[in-house]
Amino acid sequence: MSYLEELFGLHGKIAVVTGGGRGIGQVVALGLAKAGAEVAIISRTGADETVGLIEQAGAKAYSLLADVTDEGAVDVALTQVVTRSGSLDILFNNAGICIHEDTLKAAVADWRQVLDINLTGEYIVARAAGRIMIEKGIKGSIINMASMSGSIVNVPQWQASYNASKAGVIHMTRSLAVEWAQYGIRVNSLSPGYIATPMSVDTPQELKDAWMPLMPYHRMGKPEELVGAVIYLAAESSGYTSGSDLLVDGAYVCQ
Repeated sequence: MSYLEELFGLHGKIAVVTGGGRGIGQVVALGLAKAGAEVAIISRTGADETVGLIEQAGAKAYSLLADVTDEGAVDVALTQVVTRSGSLDILFNNAGICIHEDTLKAAVADWRQVLDINLTGEYIVARAAGRIMIEKGIKGSIINMASMSGSIVNVPQWQASYNASKAGVIHMTRSLAVEWAQYGIRVNSLSPGYIATPMSVDTPQELKDAWMPLMPYHRMGKPEELVGAVIYLAAESSGYTSGSDLLVDGAYVCQ
């Protein structure tokens, strides 16, 4: 095994990816698989396409159905992962939504939906994975999906619920990192900037036109540009990295 494989290889590891049916989750799931991990993808609607792409790459993957806001369903799904694969070493806690709304016009129900999926959902999945890791003595890695929106206020769109949820994810991550350090479990968050995904296709063009001059690189990021960050946080290379929020935003928040 080469030095780089020792640092960044995931051979023999079992990774769980939530929301891996498309977009960032799909690309990261494929990246984890190419780095050597067996990947279990948890989503509400299935992830056959992602599984197919991973199998075409010569790696192992399977899909399980669960809603991240359903504690019982998440417990069942993660138990199935351990039963089928024998371990749970890596969690990429990715499922989430965004609603752009003026606060004075927004429904409280929309606020609750965003917080329920983005923050409470990540908490439910992280806690379930952490419980398994602790019970089995696994020194695992949990990577929570945050956003640069947890550190800055995006303009010109208004998205108080999303911003609040991602700020919550960042501080939840720090809290779990300290709480679970005694078990050798690392907990970090990933904060992307604007990333070109299928979801961004539905973004009004006037918003994209407003964002572009604010980006130092004057372009959106590609999902593939997040893979290296996730592999770093998942692998032995980040053995002393916990409680960190890794920004991959093209220097957006530096302005």
